[in-house]
Amino acid sequence: MRGTAIFRRLSPCYQPGMTSRIDRCFARAAADNRAALVTFTMSGDPDPATSTAIIKALPAAGADLIEVGMPFSDPMADGPAIQAAGQRALRAGQTLRKTLAIVADFRKGDSKTPLVLMGYYNPIFVYGVETFLRDARNSGVDGLIVVDCPPEEDDELCVPTEKAGLSFIRLATPTTDGARLERVLNTSGFVYYVSITGVTGSARPDPAKVRAAMGRIKARTRLPVAVGFGVKDPASAAVIGESADGVVVGTALVDMIRQAMDEGRSQHETAASVAAFVGALAQACGRGAQVAQGATQ
Repeated sequence: MRGTAIFRRLSPCYQPGMTSRIDRCFARAAADNRAALVTFTMSGDPDPATSTAIIKALPAAGADLIEVGMPFSDPMADGPAIQAAGQRALRAGQTLRKTLAIVADFRKGDSKTPLVLMGYYNPIFVYGVETFLRDARNSGVDGLIVVDCPPEEDDELCVPTEKAGLSFIRLATPTTDGARLERVLNTSGFVYYVSITGVTGSARPDPAKVRAAMGRIKARTRLPVAVGFGVKDPASAAVIGESADGVVVGTALVDMIRQAMDEGRSQHETAASVAAFVGALAQACGRGAQVAQGATQ
């Protein structure tokens, strides 16, 4: 069984006994002997209303945890598809404050699904770290993935984030050596393993290399490990889910949104097409039966 005991490592702000929505999410997936499905979508893409509809549709479709992108003008870790999604959102007027408003709207109808904001430090810095963390917590955010905040700069954002009661989720990569991995694992929530060397959506992961990486990381932590960057379809999700605690799919969803926009589909049609694809991913990760049962109740 995957991730049988989920716990927080001793980060500077670790509080014994804390259990978050993220912890419970991965524990439920482990109890079902399956990988959690983690979906990414860019807030405000292609417009705030459609983005909100898509995010609200994800849990019922089978997403266990949702990553919401914070649009930024210089997304260095993202491939062309997610870069374009961020640009579309910015052109539509999306801001960090509006992203938090989408989260708050989502929380009115869903108190269970973990929601993590993913992006870059600059918009948070401009917003003001303390103010942002207060507003994020009040909106219902569960954690942050900020790709350009390394462990050496923990005092900037990681420590304040965990003091605010949110998880600060770090990324490990194929080039993360043992010494570096120890610092990466000093965190909470889960570990995000970047399965390829490169930007999002640029290649497909090698399942054998992912299995080896999972063994190396799990030997050092009992945090759940989710694998992303390159999982594009149900088949690859199923293969990666055999060794990972979570499977992250982002670029494929963003591509679907772009295609729907190019075809002039309505907000409802776009959300429905994304939800259908997420349903197929959930089934591949082993959640199909649970999703179907929930739909009939």
